[in-house]
Amino acid sequence: MLTLPGARPLGMAVRRRDFIKSIGSAAAWPLAARAQQTDRMRRIGMLLNLPESDPALQARLGVFRQSLATLDWSEGRNVRIDCRFSVDTVGQGEVQARELMKLQPEVILAHGTPAVAALRNVTSTVPIVFVVVSEPVAQGFAQSLSHPGGNITGFSYLEPSLGAKWLELLKEIAPRVLRVGVMFNPDSASAPALFVHSAQAVASKFSTELIESPVQDPAGIEQVMIKLAGASDGGLIILPDVFVGLHRKTIIERAAHYTLPAIYPFPNYTAEGGLISYGVQIEDLYRKAATYVDRILRGSRPADLPVEQPTKFELVVNLKTAKALGLTVPEKLLALADQVIE
Repeated sequence: MLTLPGARPLGMAVRRRDFIKSIGSAAAWPLAARAQQTDRMRRIGMLLNLPESDPALQARLGVFRQSLATLDWSEGRNVRIDCRFSVDTVGQGEVQARELMKLQPEVILAHGTPAVAALRNVTSTVPIVFVVVSEPVAQGFAQSLSHPGGNITGFSYLEPSLGAKWLELLKEIAPRVLRVGVMFNPDSASAPALFVHSAQAVASKFSTELIESPVQDPAGIEQVMIKLAGASDGGLIILPDVFVGLHRKTIIERAAHYTLPAIYPFPNYTAEGGLISYGVQIEDLYRKAATYVDRILRGSRPADLPVEQPTKFELVVNLKTAKALGLTVPEKLLALADQVIE
């Protein structure tokens, strides 16, 4: 075999180059596979509780899309998103869920209990990632938080203990309140009894009477307000549900008209004129949901992705509304607030 001084045999050098080349190709396999996953067009479905025109919903969808983009999913390039809006009942949701199924989504983002329940009735195979759902195990959406076990997983947002916290905060900002209406729509509320029981357990401590106030239409909202405004000691706890979300503007305006202090479940309610709110940051749930959608598109099973509990809560106080209601916000409450609207 021909050799040069100080050089390896030619045949050995060729074999070494071939070996290095093969190693380089193998190292590139995972990257190539990942690129192949994101280069072809994938389909995401969405079943959402609010109308498309709702500013709060658009802000949340913006967060979701931005989070997907950071994970290399670009709408129009390698992912298509099909949305259906204004799901406030399970029956309505089923109609829209069947429409989505015809588009063959690989994963669906669902906002709210009616949307998740509707999808559960329509498919047991398409992966579903939910946001803004209370007690997913109690409602039968998951076998357990750590091991959902089916095609549904996601991010829950409220604990029953918040009922007591809402009453405490309402009394803190409006000590004169003695009768508290708990407003919800029984057709769309997520386990309202759990929140009511939590608040009821501490009602005597705060010398208050809780009045369950179910509503199903704008006329019902008005009737509740009139009843509570009949004396000077009325107040409201607004429970989170699809109906309340759709009619929050009316609720906020009528509470102001009747001079009723009210506490709301989400920060955007206070930003829109409500007195005080305490609840989870929903934009954070949409941000996290994007990570689960990404993992499912890359091969993870929803059964193996644990349901996560909320970690970010916000206390927001609207000083302008407080002044209009004749309330002086305690310094202690202002110090605790994550945001004060002036």
